[in-house]
Amino acid sequence: MTLPSYYPVFLNLRGKGCIVVGGGRVAERKVLSLLKAGADITVISPELTKRLKEKSLKRSISLSKKIKHISRKYKKGDLKNAFLVIAATDSNKTNKKVSEDAPHLINVVDVPSLCNFIVPSIVKRGPLTIAISTSGVSPSIAKAIRKELEKLYGAEFGKHLASLKKIRAKAMAEIKDKKKRERFLKSLAAEAFKKLR
Repeated sequence: MTLPSYYPVFLNLRGKGCIVVGGGRVAERKVLSLLKAGADITVISPELTKRLKEKSLKRSISLSKKIKHISRKYKKGDLKNAFLVIAATDSNKTNKKVSEDAPHLINVVDVPSLCNFIVPSIVKRGPLTIAISTSGVSPSIAKAIRKELEKLYGAEFGKHLASLKKIRAKAMAEIKDKKKRERFLKSLAAEAFKKLR
């Protein structure tokens, strides 16, 4: 079987309707990452992990943590308004049905053949995001590479990028000559990279 050629992309999910079918530990991981992205999440599952129960109960208190829980099994029509869907149940039959019904973006955990997108392994350091993928061939290798990159790019990298953001904004406003500004920003980035390596 020929592997798909994936198009790498970073999605803005803020306020977008995302559905996770399943309520176990894998679903929990997916929900937590969608929460960080600011998505509006609906979880469809008769059962939830303790952590997901807590998160769904807090939705009325914190508007930034939006999780709606539908306490039953998946049924046709549930995905009608979903922008992105993740199937994470322990039933192959249900996961396949969710894949067939999904209107747009669908990820079935650990079954790339039922997906039109896969989720990479991620290193996040402030505004820096590094995504690692083996196109579904070996998630274990992607995870090993992620661990190496986490050591290489520590928490200080994110802090430094945050300060560079302020300097860049000031340079964009104050250095009117485009070429001078470009040279300044390149030298600033090169110096910062040397310090952090």
